Amino acid sequence: MNYTVQQIAEITNAQVIGEGRIIIKNIAFDSRIIYSTKNTAFIAINTHKNSGEKFIESAIDKGINVIISEHLHPQFENVTWIIVENSVDFLQKLARYHFENSHLKSIGITGSNGKTILKEWLYQCLWNEFLTVKSPKSFNSQIGLPLSLLQINTSHQLGIFEVGISKPDEMEKLESVFHPQIGLLTHIGTAHAANFTSEEELISEKIRLFKDSEVIIYNGDNTVTDQKIKRLYAHKKLISYGFKEKNQVFIKNNISKGENIIVQYFDEEISFPAHQRDEATLTNALALITVLKELHIENEKIVEKINALKAVEMRLESIEGIKGNIIINDSFNLDLDSLKTALQFLKEYNKSKKSLVLTDFVGVNSNLKELYEEVSELVNEQHFDSVFLIGDEITKFSDLFHAETFTFVDTKELIENKHLTEIENQIILLKGARKFEIEKLKDILELRKHDTVLEINLNAILHNINYHKSLLKPATKMMAMVKANAYGLGSYEISEFLQHHHIDYLGVAFADEGAELRKKGITTPIVVMNPEQHSYQTIIDYNLEPEIYSLRVLDLFYEALQKSGYDQKYPIHIKLETGMHRLGFKDFELDQLSNTLSSRNLKVQSIFSHLSSSDVPEEKEFTMDQLKTFEKNSTYLIQKLGYTPIRHILNSSGITSYTEHQYDMVRIGIGMLGESPNSEIQKQLQPVVSFKTVISQISMVENGESVGYSRKYKTDHLTRIATIPVGYADGIPRLIGNQIGNVGVNKTLAPIVGNICMDMMMINVDHIPNVKEGDTVTVFNAYPSLKEFAGYCKTITYEVLTSISPRVKRIYIKD
Repeated sequence: MNYTVQQIAEITNAQVIGEGRIIIKNIAFDSRIIYSTKNTAFIAINTHKNSGEKFIESAIDKGINVIISEHLHPQFENVTWIIVENSVDFLQKLARYHFENSHLKSIGITGSNGKTILKEWLYQCLWNEFLTVKSPKSFNSQIGLPLSLLQINTSHQLGIFEVGISKPDEMEKLESVFHPQIGLLTHIGTAHAANFTSEEELISEKIRLFKDSEVIIYNGDNTVTDQKIKRLYAHKKLISYGFKEKNQVFIKNNISKGENIIVQYFDEEISFPAHQRDEATLTNALALITVLKELHIENEKIVEKINALKAVEMRLESIEGIKGNIIINDSFNLDLDSLKTALQFLKEYNKSKKSLVLTDFVGVNSNLKELYEEVSELVNEQHFDSVFLIGDEITKFSDLFHAETFTFVDTKELIENKHLTEIENQIILLKGARKFEIEKLKDILELRKHDTVLEINLNAILHNINYHKSLLKPATKMMAMVKANAYGLGSYEISEFLQHHHIDYLGVAFADEGAELRKKGITTPIVVMNPEQHSYQTIIDYNLEPEIYSLRVLDLFYEALQKSGYDQKYPIHIKLETGMHRLGFKDFELDQLSNTLSSRNLKVQSIFSHLSSSDVPEEKEFTMDQLKTFEKNSTYLIQKLGYTPIRHILNSSGITSYTEHQYDMVRIGIGMLGESPNSEIQKQLQPVVSFKTVISQISMVENGESVGYSRKYKTDHLTRIATIPVGYADGIPRLIGNQIGNVGVNKTLAPIVGNICMDMMMINVDHIPNVKEGDTVTVFNAYPSLKEFAGYCKTITYEVLTSISPRVKRIYIKD
C-alpha cells in the first residue's frame, strides 16, 4: 500500500486530526513488533477481549507519529490521528479498496485443514513463475486477511491468501473484502464445528468465499460439499479432486506401494514420486497439481516443483527426542479428523513401542460419551503402551482405554509427574487442543530430528556467552555477531534467543540482514558492519546503526539522512584503523572527523576497532601495539567530541586473552558457538553445532570393485560401504573425499571413500560393529569435532559453518 493519511481517511470515511499529507505504506497492529516507523501507522484494534488503545503510548515511544484509533488521546503531542468508528471495520474497508484496485490474479484458500500448507506449497511452486504475494504465517482472520491484502503492491502478479472462519456470517464479511478469481476448498473437518448447527451449514459458510470466483477447485470426496457446490455454482468452472474416481482429478494407482503416484487429471496422467503417502499429504498434492494446471504450468515442470517442495511444519512435527524417543508433535488443534491424520502418521515408523498424550476435545458439539467412545476405539486400535490423558472431560473416560493409562488435570501436572521423561526408545505422540499448551512437552522431550540436520543447542550458546561474561566486569556490555546468517546457524532464530536473554547489541555485515531481523520482530540495537552506499535508506528505515569507517562514507550517509527527513541525532559507530589495514579512520584523519561530526546531527554511539591476531599467541606484541593505538586514538577522539561513546575492541579470543582491555563493550562471535584457540578455554565451552545425517544404505562391495564417480576408490577385500545422504551441495567440500576426511558412526571414525557426490557420499564402515541402515552419522560435533572437520577441509571453523547449505534443516534444541 502507498496512501497519504488523507487518502486513507477518504477511502474509509474516517476523520483526520493532524497532517494529512503523510504517506503510509505499512500498518502495525502490535506495538511489540514494530520494525520500522517510517511511513508506518499504528492501528489500535479494539476487540471484546482487549483494547489496542492501551498500547498507543508504546507505539509513539517507538517513533510512530500516525495513530489509527476509535478515540482521540490529546495528551500525546505531535501525532497525526485517523479517528475511526470501528478499528476492524476500518481495516476491512481499506483492504477491500486496496485489493479491488490491484491488478493481480488471486487464489483464495479456505477449508478446515491444509490451508497454510497449501498456501506455502503454492508459493514455493509459483514464486519464480509470477511476482507473488501471500498471507504471512496463518493470517486468515477478520484482522489477519486485511493485513495480508495490504501487502499487495503494484508489481505483484499473483496473490495467494488464506481465509479462515470460526462461526456463522464471518465469511460474508471476508468475501466482501476479498473475492478471489480462483477459489480453493480444502478438506472439510470438525474444526470449529461446535459453532455450526450442522456440517451442511459449515460448508455453506465456507463456500460463500467463491461467490465471485471464476474457478472453484474443491475436495469432491465429501458428498455434501460436492452437491452444494454443483448446485450453487453450476455456472462456474468447477474442478473436483480427491481419492474417489468420480473426481476430475484423482490417484489411479495403489498408494501403499513404493511406485510413483499416478494422478489422473481429466484425460492426462501425471506421475511423481512420493516419500510421504498419508492421505492428508496426498490430498494436498492433488489440490496443488490442480491449481498449477489451472495456471497453465506444464506437467514436467509440475513434477519438478513437487520434487523440490520443502517441508512445511505448521501443525505436525517429527522430532528426535531424548533417550532414543521420537516425538510426533501435533499440539495445535484437536478434532477427530486431525487425530486420525496423526495416528496415520505413526504408521510410518517402525518402533514397536509407542505412547500417546491426549487432551480434552474442545469446541465440539457432541455427546461426550459417544465422542470419547469413538476416540478410545481409534486409540485402542494403535496398541499404545502408555496413554496420558489431560483435562477434566477425557479423564472421566479413562477406563475406555486399553493401554496403561495415566490421568492429569493439566499439562503442568504431567510435567511435574516426570513419568513422560522416563520413557525410552518409543514414539511419543503429542496430540492436544491448543488451550492445553502441550507444546511445552515437546520442549522438554525434543532432542533432534532423525534426518540430515544442523542442530543448534541454544542452551550451549547461553552457557558459552555466560562463560565469557564471567571474565568481564558486570557493567561491560556485549555485542553478539549474527552476520552471515549467524555463522550459518540461522540469523533470526539465534537473534531472537539472544534478545530474550538481553544481549546489548547485535552485529550484522549488511543492511539487508538487519532489515530482515527487524521485520521479524527483533528490537535489539543492530550495528551494520559493512554499510554499502545503496543500503543507507534501508538502514534509516529500519533503525539500524551503521559502521562509519571513512570520511566518504560519513558524507554519503549524512546526505542520505538529510534526504530522508530524519531530524533526530542518528546513532553511528566509528571504526578506527589500528593495524589490520582493512577499514577504519587513521590517526591523521581524526581532527577532520571530529570537526565534521560536530557540525552534523549525528551521535557517535561507539568507537571501536578490530584485533587481527588476538587468537595467535606469537603475535601478542602486535596485538598490544593495536591496543595502544586504539587507546590513544579513541581517547583523542572522545576529547574532541566532548562526550564519551561506548568503546570496544575485543573479539571472542580477545575476551579470553586480553580481558583487561574490555573497555565498555566486547564482541562475541565464534566464542558463543563454543570455539576457542586456547585449549584451556575450550574445555570450559560447550559445543553448539552438530551436523548429522543417517545411513541410507549399506552394501557389501566385492574385492577390486570401485566406489563412486571416476572410480577413485577400489576395495582390496570384501568391504562394507555405507551411503549417506549428504554431499557437496550441503556444504561438504569435495577435497575431503578419498580417505582425507572422516565422519562418526557409533562413536567411531569412518573414512570417506571415493569422490563426494552432490547429494551423497560413501563411507567405509567395515570396522564398525553392529552398524545398520538408519544409524546416525555425525559429520561433525564431538567426534569428529568441528575443529577436526575444519582441519580435513584445510580451513577454519568459520568457513565450515557458513558453507553449510540452506537446504540443510536447522533444528534448535534445548537439552
